[in-house]
Amino acid sequence: MKHMIYTLLVALFLMGLLTGCTEEEPQPDDRFAAYVKSWNDKNFGKMYDLLSNESKGEISKEEFVERYQNIYEGIEANNVNIQFTPPEEDVVPNKSGQVFFPYDVSMDTIAGKITYTHTGILIKEGKEDENWYLSWDPSMIFPKMRDGDLVRVKTTLPRRGELLDRDGKGLAINGEAISIGIEPRRLGENKEEAKGKIATVMEVEKAFIDKQLEQSWVGEETFVPLKTYSKNSEMIEKLMPLDGIVQRKVPAREYPLNIAAAHLTGYIKNITAEQLEELKGKGYTASSQIGQRGLEQVFENELKGEPGAIVFIKHKDKEENTVLASKEPRAGKDIRLTIDASVQKSLYEQLKDDAGTGVAINPQTGEVLGMVSTPGFDPNDFVLGISTSKYEELQNNPNKPMVTRFKQTYAPGSTFKPITAAIGLKNGTLDPNEKMALKGETWKEEGWGNYSVRRVTDPGKPVDLKDALVYSDNIYFAKEALKIGGDTFLKEAKQFGIGEKIPFSYPLNPSQLSNDQVAPEGVLLADTGYGQGEVLMNPVHLAVSYTPFITNGNLLKPVLKMEDSGENVWKKGIISSETASIINKDLIQVVEDPNGTANDARVEGMQLAGKTGTAELKQKNTEDGKENGLAVAYDAQQKDFLVLLLVENANKGSHDVLPKVKTIFENRGKE
Repeated sequence: MKHMIYTLLVALFLMGLLTGCTEEEPQPDDRFAAYVKSWNDKNFGKMYDLLSNESKGEISKEEFVERYQNIYEGIEANNVNIQFTPPEEDVVPNKSGQVFFPYDVSMDTIAGKITYTHTGILIKEGKEDENWYLSWDPSMIFPKMRDGDLVRVKTTLPRRGELLDRDGKGLAINGEAISIGIEPRRLGENKEEAKGKIATVMEVEKAFIDKQLEQSWVGEETFVPLKTYSKNSEMIEKLMPLDGIVQRKVPAREYPLNIAAAHLTGYIKNITAEQLEELKGKGYTASSQIGQRGLEQVFENELKGEPGAIVFIKHKDKEENTVLASKEPRAGKDIRLTIDASVQKSLYEQLKDDAGTGVAINPQTGEVLGMVSTPGFDPNDFVLGISTSKYEELQNNPNKPMVTRFKQTYAPGSTFKPITAAIGLKNGTLDPNEKMALKGETWKEEGWGNYSVRRVTDPGKPVDLKDALVYSDNIYFAKEALKIGGDTFLKEAKQFGIGEKIPFSYPLNPSQLSNDQVAPEGVLLADTGYGQGEVLMNPVHLAVSYTPFITNGNLLKPVLKMEDSGENVWKKGIISSETASIINKDLIQVVEDPNGTANDARVEGMQLAGKTGTAELKQKNTEDGKENGLAVAYDAQQKDFLVLLLVENANKGSHDVLPKVKTIFENRGKE
C-alpha cells in the first residue's frame, strides 16, 4: 500500500513538472504581441531587442531607432495604431520553422491617413534561452519598402488668403516682387570690380556673390538670384545700372498701401525654427511664411490655409515612386475688412510728419474705416528681408516707427469731458441749464495745498454745460466730477467699457479710469473729470465712446470684418436719448460757435460736431510738461463718419490737430 502511494506521488510530481514546462514554453503570439505593444508605444529600442540575429546583422540598433524616428517625424505621424489579434488556436511553424501573424497599421500624417495590412514573420532562436524573434526587413515600415528605399515628403504651399478693404481693394495681396540677380556674361571684362560694386550697393559680402556664382549649375547665361525687393524699392534703381545685374518678376506678398497701412496689415516672414517647433502639427513646414505683426498675425489661422502634401517611397532601383498618402492644398480665406483704403490713406497723409495715431469709424455701425500709426515702415521690406542699415534706422528712430500707437492708451484730456457730462446728466448731479459762477483761471478746494485746477481761458461769465464744452472749461468738469463722486464715476465709466477688454478683432490695450481701477477721490477725481489724472483711453475705444451721442444711447463695439457688420451694440442704452441729444447739440456748438475750441475745424457746407483735447504729460501741477494734441469730430448731419486724431508732443496742443481734421472732412466732401 505504501509503495502504491509513493508511486502515485512521483507520478503527480512528474506531471507537475511536465505541466510547468508546457506553461513556460515561449509562445510566438505572445512575443509578437510584445513587439506590437512596443511599436504602439513608439519604443523603437525595445522593438529592436525582439529582432532575429539575422535582422540585427542587417541594421544596428542605432540605425533602426533613428530610421523609425526620422520617418515618423518627417511625415508627422500621429495616432499610430497597430492592431494584432492573436490566433485562437496554437500556431504550427512551417518547414522552415517560421510562423506568420497578420497585423493592421493606421496613422495620421501630413498628407492624410495611411493604412495597410502586413505580415510579421517570427522564428525561434537560442539554445538555453530559446525564444521567438522577428524576422525584420524595411517592408515592416511600409509594405512596398525594400533595402535602400527612402520615405520622402513633398509639400505644396497653399495660396495665402488676402486682406481686402470694404470695396475689395487689396491691402495685403499675393502680388509680385523683383528678384535681382547676376547673369555672368554681363559682368564685363573686370568681373571682380563689377561684383565688388554690386556687393557694396546690395550691402552683402562679395564672398556671398562669389559663392552663388560658383554653384555647379551656373553657366554664362544663367540667371543667378541674389536678393528680392519690393517693386517700388529704391534699391532696384540703384542696382539696375550696374554691370551684370538682371531682374526677374517673382511671386511675393505685397502691401499696396505701403507705410500708410503698415501697422494695420503687419507683414509675413519666413517661419523661424522656434516657431516651427512651437507650431508642430499645425500645417507649417520649413518653407512656410507666417504673420509676424498686425492683421497678418491676428488672422493667421484664417489666412494661412493648409499645405498640400505627398508621402511617398523613393525606390532605389526604379524611377516610379510609390505614393502612400496625398492631400491637396487648401487655400487660405480672403478677409474683407471694414477699412476704406481712401480713408486709410487720408489719415496717413495728415499724420505722416508726426508721431501719432488716427482712427476713423462709422458711428452708426461701429465699422472701423481706418487705423493709422505714424511714423511707420514699409511692410514690403520685411517680407523680402530688410537690410541691416534700414532696420537699425527704424530701431534708432526716436519717434519709434515700430510702435503701434492705436494699440496703446493715452490721457484723453478734454475729449473725455462729454463722458463726464453724460455720467452727470444720467445720475442727476448735472443740470445742463444751471449756470456755474466761476471767476479766474484757477480753482481749488480747501485742503488741496498748492494744487489747483487751471482753465485755458476765463469766459468772464457763469457757464452752463454748453458753455463748458464750447470753452472746454476744466474747472466746470472738475467740480462736476466731485459732485458725481468716485464710486458712481467708476461704476458709470464701466458702462462706457472703461476698464474692460475691448471687443475688437485687433487686440488693444484696455482703457482705465484709475491705475488700480479703484474709485478716484479728491484731486484725482477732479482731474479725472477733464480727462487727466490717471485716465487712459485707447484711441479706438475713445472713438466708439462717442457713439452713444449719435445712436441715442447705445455704445457700439468697433468692427473690423465686413462679415461682422450689422447689430454691433456693445452696451445698450447706457444713456437716455435725451442725454444723447443734449450732448450732441452742444458738441455741434464746439465746432460752430466762434469761441468753440474746435471752430478751426469748421467746414463750409458741413455741420460737424466734436471735441478737442490737450493732454498734459507732467509729474507735478507746477511744472511744464509735453502735450499731446487730440481732436474728435463727426458729421452731425449724415452721422456716418467720425475721426479721431492724436499728435504726440504737439507744440500747440489740439490746435496742431484741427487743420488736419478739417482737411480730412474737406477731402471726404469731394469724394
